[in-house]
Amino acid sequence: MAAAIEGQEDKVMAKAKEIVKSLNMSKDETKDMILIFSSFDNRLSNISTLISSTNGGGGGGDGVETDPRLDEAEKVILRWDESGSESARGNPAAAMLWEESPDEAAEYLEAVDKILDLTEDPSVQPNGAIMDRAESALQSAMSRLEDEFRHILTRNTIPFNAERLYGSMRRVSLSFASNDGDIIAEDFDSVCGEDEGSSQQGYCHERGVSVVSLGDDVFVDLVHPDAVEELKEIADRMIRSKYEKECCQVYSSVRRDVIDECLSILGVERQSIEEVQKSEWNSLDEKMKKWVRAVKVVVRVLLTGEKRLCEQLFEGSELIREVCFVETAKGCVMQLLNFAEAVAIGKRSPEKLFRILDMYDVLKDVLPDFELLFGDESGELVCSEAQGVLDGLGEAAVGTFVEFENAVKNEATKKPTQGGEIHPLTRYVMNYVKLLVDYSSSLNDLLGNGLDESDDFLTRENENNLPLECTSPFAVRLLSLMTSLKSNLEDKSRVYEDSAMQYVFLMNNILYVVQKVKGSELGKLLGDQWVRKHRGQIRQYSTSYLRASWSKALSCLKDEGIGGSSSNASRVALKERFKNFNTCFEEIYRVQTAWKVPDAQLREELRISISEKVLPAYRSFLGRFGNHLESGKHAGRYIKYTPEDLETYLLDLFEGTPGLLHHMRRKST
Repeated sequence: MAAAIEGQEDKVMAKAKEIVKSLNMSKDETKDMILIFSSFDNRLSNISTLISSTNGGGGGGDGVETDPRLDEAEKVILRWDESGSESARGNPAAAMLWEESPDEAAEYLEAVDKILDLTEDPSVQPNGAIMDRAESALQSAMSRLEDEFRHILTRNTIPFNAERLYGSMRRVSLSFASNDGDIIAEDFDSVCGEDEGSSQQGYCHERGVSVVSLGDDVFVDLVHPDAVEELKEIADRMIRSKYEKECCQVYSSVRRDVIDECLSILGVERQSIEEVQKSEWNSLDEKMKKWVRAVKVVVRVLLTGEKRLCEQLFEGSELIREVCFVETAKGCVMQLLNFAEAVAIGKRSPEKLFRILDMYDVLKDVLPDFELLFGDESGELVCSEAQGVLDGLGEAAVGTFVEFENAVKNEATKKPTQGGEIHPLTRYVMNYVKLLVDYSSSLNDLLGNGLDESDDFLTRENENNLPLECTSPFAVRLLSLMTSLKSNLEDKSRVYEDSAMQYVFLMNNILYVVQKVKGSELGKLLGDQWVRKHRGQIRQYSTSYLRASWSKALSCLKDEGIGGSSSNASRVALKERFKNFNTCFEEIYRVQTAWKVPDAQLREELRISISEKVLPAYRSFLGRFGNHLESGKHAGRYIKYTPEDLETYLLDLFEGTPGLLHHMRRKST
């Protein structure tokens, strides 16, 4: 019975051998046939030996040449070939060699090395049959290693923790908040076109720029260090087997997805130029802030780490290192650059300038890093694109600054501010330029090529021997801007019919400008001379105010027209003079208590100036002529106030609260 079974098995094996010979299959087809035959009948468990002998790889009986090194290595590779095929087909249950058995993984790599040594052996290379078997085994091994490489790289990727990374940075926040009630408008229309009764506080707007400073020691591991050596061992074999293209494709595909996810975590969305340009300002502003924060992180942490990882995994080939890195990183970089380009070519408006300058500064800062990361020929396009986008952002910044200058010069709202207070335009401009000082270096570079337009202005100003620091491109443009603002304020002052009110308005606004300049870095740009000059103008406005407001009242206290000396003065004329003075003073009190001088020092100086002009004149007039009326009836109708009364009432001026004195009466004595 046993002999019969054995004879039957011999017939099956012989038939299988005959089929294989007649098919004349390729190496790949041969492997598939092994699996098919093995699944049909367990009697064909030695089918691989049968096939090898049929195709010239077996030893002995048929005289076909073989090599024991190849036989041994081939067995190791074929042992995992079936699970490798399952893995290649995306079967999640397929066994992964490095995960299942590290020891067998080492044995597998040793088998690959043996085959590679064999193929590189000059004594073996002429033997086509052995070389064919070796190439076939290598092809199977590379398919397995490709899957293992992908699996290890994916499983050992370290999740990106943006918050932890930001926490390790030195982060400087340069922000402005309107602590003194300053109004920084979204645009000039919203400031100057507000409806009656609307609250100015509704236009309060906080601006700020965030600068992220990365230390030289800030880095992250992108892949678990323990897995790096495993990946390198696999990459070395694939490169040695001339499967570097497949290795690069796997690496780039996995790492691109990881970096895309990191961008998403950092808040950088993938958007077309059209989508960016259609964004509402609040949304765009937030995206620009996130972009600024993300660029340094991406370039100096993620991409620098990616470069380091490529150097570790592919240290044997500079070309492969560069190709893998560029293929991995260029998509992320182009996404960042595309957003910046969309901003650069978008509609210009003053509120965008700070964000554009933030973007310009951070991109300029990392440009040398781009040149180091993408220094070879394959990365030239990336560096060229980065430089082009940087130039575009610079042009956008200059264009936006010019639009701001024109807006200041041409803002033509005629609506007066209540009580002669500081105009929203003044607040807007001064808080705007205070923030711009932080960008002096960049603006000097960007505006340096456009000084021709300011040459005449600079020549005129240099007649006053401006300090050198006040002649930088940005400083010159600021001087010109301040001149435009002052001219515009003078035009706006003419809206007030009361000439005294015009001077109060100008005093308030020019003092506000001077204080903003003196209390900030603007003072260094515009210079002490500029401050002194404008303080002198405020004093001139004060003198003009006194003349316009109090001349009529003071004329009532002159001796002319009342009948000569104090002894023979006309009682009728004196009554008229006191009556007219009272009327003037009460009208001034009624009107100018409603006027507002926000600065306490200026308010006090104005009151002192008024007192020095009015009180001595009133006291002298009252002393010379008061007795002519006090002895008569109804003296209180004419001599209503003592000098002390007037001094007290002057303290109510410029508080912004209207007051009345017409009901006040001094009792007759």
